[in-house]
Amino acid sequence: MNEATDHNPMQHFQQWFHEVDTSHPEEETNTMQLATIGTDEFPKSRIVLLKKFTWEGFVFFTNFESEKGKSIAHHNKVALLFNWSSANREVFISGTAEKIATNLAEGYFESRPKGSQLGAWASKQSTEISSRKVLDEQLEFFENKFKNGTIPMPEYWGGYIVKPSKMMFTQKYPTEAFSKVTSYTLRPDFIWNKNIHFNKHTNETY
Repeated sequence: MNEATDHNPMQHFQQWFHEVDTSHPEEETNTMQLATIGTDEFPKSRIVLLKKFTWEGFVFFTNFESEKGKSIAHHNKVALLFNWSSANREVFISGTAEKIATNLAEGYFESRPKGSQLGAWASKQSTEISSRKVLDEQLEFFENKFKNGTIPMPEYWGGYIVKPSKMMFTQKYPTEAFSKVTSYTLRPDFIWNKNIHFNKHTNETY
């Protein structure tokens, strides 16, 4: 690993993501666990898809009125976990979630298949639907509503970027009795501190 990669966790992530994506096709590389603190003050995690990562952070899209959207509005400190088991690697991230600019979210929404666009209008995450028939009727309603033009992005839909303040990269060695953990912590002056230590093997994740 070169010096730049050594002290930049986003470049470290980019390298690992690329290696897993190319060498382990069985992995859904962009699948991540998102943990939030709910309005009931209890933590909850669920699977979301990473759509983009930049030097600033990690981007995913959702319905702002969903449970996770309400949780982030209530408490924007979150955690992410990438568990690439076939590569014996994990990446844990803690940071803050912020909404991305509307025009950026609209650009992504426009690139989605028509069925996914209609689905954003027809279904509200975390809202109970009485039957499949009701959902089909909602889909048909919005399909007719937008049949003569482009499908706009709903006001309640958009993207978040998770800006990391701490990142931990764990490399497990199945034939050894330890794992290598490389952690980065963001200082107030926006410089990353790096630390490497070794843990005995456990079956636990963060």
